[in-house]
Amino acid sequence: MARLIFICGHAGTGKSTLAKRLIAPLMRATGEAFCLLDKDTLYGRYSAAAIGALTGDPNDRDSPLYLQHLRDPEYLGLIDTARENLELGISVIVIGPLSREVRDRRLFDRAWLGVGADVAIRIVWVYASEETAHRRIVARGNPNDAYKLAHWDEYRQRRFVPSGAACEGLLMFDSTAPSDADYDALLAQLAAP
Repeated sequence: MARLIFICGHAGTGKSTLAKRLIAPLMRATGEAFCLLDKDTLYGRYSAAAIGALTGDPNDRDSPLYLQHLRDPEYLGLIDTARENLELGISVIVIGPLSREVRDRRLFDRAWLGVGADVAIRIVWVYASEETAHRRIVARGNPNDAYKLAHWDEYRQRRFVPSGAACEGLLMFDSTAPSDADYDALLAQLAAP
């Protein structure tokens, strides 16, 4: 059975760091090969060229124009690439905010994903306090964050942490100051049959 693992959450929560920390232990624990698909790696250069041609700012990843015209095709391409690997029997870790997809519960919809019952799906929501996320975004100095930082009050309105019924089926991971035991517990949940 192939595994499809989503590592989701807002900017600065440590999604990529978490996925890269877990992938080798996960392969050892399951005996399976995994493909790592990070949205920023797969689509970063393309998005920079496209949005740069449209707005003159290749680092714009949060403006209404980007969100309306480029965001969804990137995410759908990410899902398509994951599906191709799964069809070859290769398990996949997908990294991306995927906040709309989590909120709308699309990541739980096998028909929307285009995957069958033979694929085990796990969805991790990575979160940190707004202050921690902001500090990390500033510290990493990524030009793609410029719009977000310049419009922080607007951006912060889109940030959320699922709660109540919205948490059903999600593996919640607080990345503010995780311990080794927190990583081990998440790894055990992801490696479980």
